[in-house]
Amino acid sequence: MDIMSYLRDRMGKILAIVIGLALAAFIIGEVARTGSSLTQGSRNEIGEVGGEAIGFEQYNKKVETNTNNFLQQSGQAATPQITGYIQETTWNELVSQIILKKEIEKLGIAVGEAETKDMIQGSNPNPQIVQAFGNPQTRELDRSRLNSFLTSLKSAKADDPMKVQWKDFVTQMVQQKRTEKYLALVRNGLYVNSLDAKDDYEAKNKLVNFKYAELSYASLPDAKVTLTDGDYSDYYNKHKSMFKNSVETRSFDYVTFNASPSAEDSVAVKEQVAKLAADFKTAANDSLFVQINADTKAPLTYQRKGQLDPAIDSVMFSAAKGIVYGPYLSNGSYKVAKLVDSRVGPDSVKASHILINPATEGGLDKAQAKADSIKKLISGGASFAELANKYSTDTQSGAKGGDLGTFGRGAMVGPFDEAVFNGKPGDLTTVNTQFGVHIIKIESQKGSSKVVKVAVVDKPLQASSKTQSAAYSKAQGFLASIKGDNYTLESQKQGLRVERATDVTPTANAVTGLDNARDIVRWAYKADIGDVPDQVYTIGSLYVVPRLAEIRPEGYLPVDAVKKQIEVQVRNAVKAKTLTTKFEGALSGASSIDAVAQKIGTNAVPVENIVFANPVLPGLSAEYEVVGTLFGLPVHKLSKPIAGQHGVFVVYAESFTNPPALTNTVNQKQSISQTLLQRADNSLFEALKDKANVKDNRGKFL
Repeated sequence: MDIMSYLRDRMGKILAIVIGLALAAFIIGEVARTGSSLTQGSRNEIGEVGGEAIGFEQYNKKVETNTNNFLQQSGQAATPQITGYIQETTWNELVSQIILKKEIEKLGIAVGEAETKDMIQGSNPNPQIVQAFGNPQTRELDRSRLNSFLTSLKSAKADDPMKVQWKDFVTQMVQQKRTEKYLALVRNGLYVNSLDAKDDYEAKNKLVNFKYAELSYASLPDAKVTLTDGDYSDYYNKHKSMFKNSVETRSFDYVTFNASPSAEDSVAVKEQVAKLAADFKTAANDSLFVQINADTKAPLTYQRKGQLDPAIDSVMFSAAKGIVYGPYLSNGSYKVAKLVDSRVGPDSVKASHILINPATEGGLDKAQAKADSIKKLISGGASFAELANKYSTDTQSGAKGGDLGTFGRGAMVGPFDEAVFNGKPGDLTTVNTQFGVHIIKIESQKGSSKVVKVAVVDKPLQASSKTQSAAYSKAQGFLASIKGDNYTLESQKQGLRVERATDVTPTANAVTGLDNARDIVRWAYKADIGDVPDQVYTIGSLYVVPRLAEIRPEGYLPVDAVKKQIEVQVRNAVKAKTLTTKFEGALSGASSIDAVAQKIGTNAVPVENIVFANPVLPGLSAEYEVVGTLFGLPVHKLSKPIAGQHGVFVVYAESFTNPPALTNTVNQKQSISQTLLQRADNSLFEALKDKANVKDNRGKFL
C-alpha cells in the first residue's frame, strides 16, 4: 500500500533541469511524458522554444500540479507572489526540458538497459528508488520490498495503473541520468591551471599601501553641469549591453481610493460585539455559542501561557472562571473572550497511535468499527507496535510501532491534543480527527503547568457598503474627469498621490504597492501610452485608476527610453571631465600626492592593506578603476586622474607587500573550480536559452 501511495503522490518528481535556477524542492508532481503536447501547433500555443511549441493546456496543468504540491508541502496560502513564482519556475522547467533534450539528442547521450537496471537493482541504486523502497528506520534500500514489487509488476496487465506509473517513474530517472551526463561533460571541460591559481592567490593576498586625493562629484554642483544629447549618447554607447530588454515591459501610473473601514464602521462592529458579550456571559453552551456567532469557529482547547492572543494572554491566566473580556481589537477583528475553564496539566506527552483512514475503509462507520476491533485486541494483550506496523495508514509512525515521540501542547490537531493531555499515562482511547480514526496510547506525561480553555467570538472589522460606495464614487468621479493628458494635473487638483509600477512584465501578478494586479497588467498590455481604462479596478480594499505611462520593447532600448534611468551616471561622467581638467592642472609640477591634494584644496588620504580582490575604499564604496590602476602602478609614482564611482581620484602607491610564495596550488585550484561550477550551470542555460530563440506568449493567456 505504501508503494502505491508513493507512486501515486510522488511519481514523476520534477527534475531539477533548470540549470542553476534552483527550481526548489517543493515542485514534485506528475510530469506528462515528453513530447505529448509540446508540438500541438495550434492557436493555444503559450510559447515556443527552438521551433517546438508549448501548449497552454500542458503548461496550465503543470502549474496547477506544482501549485498543489507547494501548498501541501509548505502549508502556505496561494498569494499572487507565490503564484507568480510557480508560474515562472514552471515555464523555466518546460523551456529547459526542450533545450536540454535537443542538446542531449544532438550529442547522442543515452542510458542503456543495463545501466537502467543498475539504477534500480544495482549496488548503488538511484536515490529515488531508495526513497520509494527504503527502510524508514535504516534509510537504506529494502531489497525484499523492491524485489516483491518488481515480481508483482511482471504479472500485472499492460494497462494496470501501477505499471503505467512505474514506466513513467523509470522514464524520469533515465531522463535525469541523461541530463547528469550532459552536465558532467560541460563541467569536466572546465579547467583551472597553475597561473589561474597564482593570479587568484595574489589578488586575494597581495597588499598595497597608498594615498589618494579625490574631487568628489558632489563637490561640483549639479546646476553648473549642462547635459547634452551627445553626453547621453556617449554614455549609452559605452554601456549599451546594460540596456537590453529580454522581454517587453510596460510601466503604468496609478492612483488609489481607499475603502478601508471608517471610524463609523469601527464603532458599529464594536457595538455588535458588545451586544454579543452580554449574551455570552449567560450562555449555557460556550462551544455552541462560538459556532453560531463567531466568524472564526475555532474548537475550544486547553492552552498554556503564551499560546493565547497577546491581547488576552495575561488577562485569562489571572482571571476567575466565567469572566468575559472585551470587546477588544486584535488582528483586524473585534473580539470578546470568555474563560471557560482552567486547570493544571502536563507540559508534554509521549504517545503512540494507529491511524485508520475512512476513505480506504468504506466510510467513517467502518473505520470506527475497525478501530474498535484493534483496540480490543490491544486490550486483550496484542502488541500495539505490531498492529501499528500492520494497520496504521500513517506509515511513517507505523514503521516505528506507532511512536509519535514526545510533543508539547498544541503540536497536534485539537481532538487529538485534548485526548492525550486530558488523559493519563496508560490510557488507550479512540479519537476522530480530520485525518481519520486514531487509536491512541498515552505512554507518559511530563511537567506540570496551568492551562486555560478560552472561548472567543470575533467579528472582522470591515468597511460598510456606505464606506465602499463613497470610495468607489470618488474613483469613478476621478476616472470621468480624465480628458486627454490631464491625468497628472487632475490628480494634483484632487490631492491624489500618483504611484508608478515600473517595468511590469506580461506575466506579473503583483506590482509595487498592489498585491493582486493581474487584471490591470492584462489591461496595460492592450493599451497605448496615455490610455486610461474604461473601468475602476478593485484590489482588496483599494479602488485603482491606472494610466499607461511607458512601453519598453524587447531588445536594445533606445537612448531616449533610458535617459531618466542614466541621468545621474551621465551627469557624473560630464563632471568627471571638468574635475579631471582640474586635477591635471594640480599634477603639473607636483612631485607628491600631498602637493596635488594641497593644490585642489584637500588632504591626501592614507589607506593600508587593500587587496585587488576587494577594492573597497574605507568610508566610500567599491572603486574598481582606482584599485585596478593601483595594482598596475609602480611605487612612488603619481597616477593620472581616474574617474571612479564616487569622484575623480589621483593615487600614489607607497608600498606593496607580497604574500608568501604559493608552493601548492591544489587548494587554490579547487576553490576557483568550485566558483566556476557554481556559475557554469546557470551560464550554460542562459546561453542555450538565448540561442534557442525562446518565445514567451504567456501574457496573452494568464
